[in-house]
Amino acid sequence: MQVQLKINGKDTSVDVAPNTLLVQLLREHLKMTGTHVGCDTAQCGACTVLKDGHAVKSCNMLAAQAQGAEITTIEGLSQSDGTLHPMQAAFKECHGLQCGFCTPGMVLSSVDLCNKHPNASATEIRELLEGNICRCTGYQNIVKSVQQGRAAMASSK
Repeated sequence: MQVQLKINGKDTSVDVAPNTLLVQLLREHLKMTGTHVGCDTAQCGACTVLKDGHAVKSCNMLAAQAQGAEITTIEGLSQSDGTLHPMQAAFKECHGLQCGFCTPGMVLSSVDLCNKHPNASATEIRELLEGNICRCTGYQNIVKSVQQGRAAMASSK
């Protein structure tokens, strides 16, 4: 079957089997390996992308379910000149990552979190990110990253 969608601002049409997951379309068909596969059960959040601006776990969604949608992956979050998105810059500056495996999903979830909950407290940020697992940190720097990224996103509007 053919799936048509917009990925990182580019119209894309891909022939896939009906049972192809969105994460497989991204990684295997389009070679966009920034979206990671962690658990295959939608528990860890490493595969998170934005679908029409909302965080979704791409390992738990058929590619066909994204028909006509706008998908943003970690590769499409930064500007075309390489300038990092404010949330990416905040994760870098606040050391919100260690091994980096969870980072793409964590960053994209954080962008959605800040758009939906612009006044979330540190405790609320921790709760709202519970669908994204980081096995390396104690989340302290991740929360700082989200707070700094949120402020930078707000000032860039």
